[in-house]
Amino acid sequence: MNRRDFFQQTALGGAALSLPTPTPAPAAVAPYKLGLASYSYWHFKTPKVPIETVIDEAARLEIEGVDILHRQMDSEDNAYLQKLKRHAFVNGVDLICLSIHQSFVSPDAAERQKNIDHTLHCIELAYKMGIPSIRLNSGRWNTIKSFDELMAKRGVEPILPGYTEDDGFKWCIDSIEKCLAKAAECGVMLALENHWGLTSTPEGLLRIRKAIDSPWLGVLMDTGNFLEDPYTKLEKVAPVANFVQAKTYYGGGEWYSLDLDYKRIFNILRQANYKGYVALEFEGKEPAESGVRKSIAMLREAMKG
Repeated sequence: MNRRDFFQQTALGGAALSLPTPTPAPAAVAPYKLGLASYSYWHFKTPKVPIETVIDEAARLEIEGVDILHRQMDSEDNAYLQKLKRHAFVNGVDLICLSIHQSFVSPDAAERQKNIDHTLHCIELAYKMGIPSIRLNSGRWNTIKSFDELMAKRGVEPILPGYTEDDGFKWCIDSIEKCLAKAAECGVMLALENHWGLTSTPEGLLRIRKAIDSPWLGVLMDTGNFLEDPYTKLEKVAPVANFVQAKTYYGGGEWYSLDLDYKRIFNILRQANYKGYVALEFEGKEPAESGVRKSIAMLREAMKG
């Protein structure tokens, strides 16, 4: 090889080495992070399933977050709270919501204050566990005492005699406003759910949300709590949703079953530009271990559109 050929060969080799290495195509990313509600394993009718067990199952199923049902917790001691936080962290699972119960629909100011105090206390619990949101209920008139009977009546109950719906909304709005300073202090969003009572309709839910001008009051959209014409109602709620609970009913529902089209629901969420978590609430009678796995597989498939 002469001198000129040597330099030509060297230049070509250097050019080849300088060519950019092809970047592998990114792996497909699911459009939403999935959560798993601990309620999926305990519907108030059987012995409690430990929250740690739910975290373990979420890790096995590669679910990103766990939504803790407050009444399912074994304790409120700080040592227990920190144990749950550590258990979630070492398993690569986020704690994403604390689902609590309260009712602000009462003419008794002392009763409303008791529920306000309970909510403030639960904000503190969420803060200690590093949980960024709590599920908030408006409450209901409680003229039907039994929840089973309420469900048999499709969640509809009469207003307390001597009062009006406007009274109920005023009590609820005033009570939530008393919780906002603590929510802001702790960095815990109050996610108002379309549950029973005042928020059983999109109009009732949005009436409360619009009345309170605070970034610390959000909306939790539960896919299974609109029993009639669900899709039209979910379309009204989705644009303001900050958290989603997705119900499934394998084995038949504990109180009722809905045949929900999750491809359609995920399309509603996409149209609304929703970006948050979707947490499974399995409410079927099938054993939770299989019902949850079926549900997660179905939700993942439905996400694809």
